[in-house]
Parts: sequence; C-alpha cells; structure tokens
Amino acid sequence: MDLKQIAKDTAKTLSSYLTYQAMRTVLAQISETNPPLAFWLHRFSSKEVIQDGEAYIHKLFQEKPDLALRIMVVREHLAQEVVDFLPEMVRLDIQQANMEHRRQHLERITQLESNPSHGQQATTESNLDNPSS
Repeated sequence: MDLKQIAKDTAKTLSSYLTYQAMRTVLAQISETNPPLAFWLHRFSSKEVIQDGEAYIHKLFQEKPDLALRIMVVREHLAQEVVDFLPEMVRLDIQQANMEHRRQHLERITQLESNPSHGQQATTESNLDNPSS
C-alpha cells in the first residue's frame, strides 16, 4: 500500500471537488448579477470535464480568464475554510459508517443463525407463489 500515492490521489480528488463547489458558488453569484454569463458558465461546465479540476480551470482560462480567476479565488477560500476540520471529520465519518455497516451485518447474520429454517421457508413460499417451478 503506497500511502503517499493515496494521499496525492485524495488531494487531487478533493481539489477537483472544491473546484466544482467554487464553480457552483460563482454560478450562483453571477446568476443574480449577469444572467447571460451565468448561462455561458453553466453550458461550459456541462461540456467540460469538471471531475479534473485543473483541466477544467485550464480550459476556462482559454475561454474566460476572469471567470477562471474568480473560481480559483473561491476554491482557495473554500480550501482554507475546510482544511482545518476536514481530517477529523473524515476519520469520524468513516468510523461511524464502518460501525453502522458492522452492526447491520451482525444483525443480518444473527437473524439468519437464529432462524435457519427461514431460508427454507422463503424458498417454499416462493414455490407456492410460482406453481410452474
């Protein structure tokens, strides 16, 4: 397991997601002040692959440098705001989700073990519902 590569990939994914959120923020802002530009950004964003934030910004610079700069500023602001509490939040979310999955799994296997004829009963009932089998 290459932890450095995992960290790099995670950072790239997070950066692209923040680019997407920055685009949505800028789109909402300019929708009120400049609807034609908002329409243009919406169309551009639906055509360009925003999953790769850096490629998206690069393409946007070629078309509308002012919008690219604005999205970059918002993206940087978002990154500064979330970076402090994000690691702990991710750890807690994963721990809670894992615990919930384990609990549900334990409930399922406990129910199956305590009622072994349940599987046979379901098969018998489905055969009664479908007499052709």
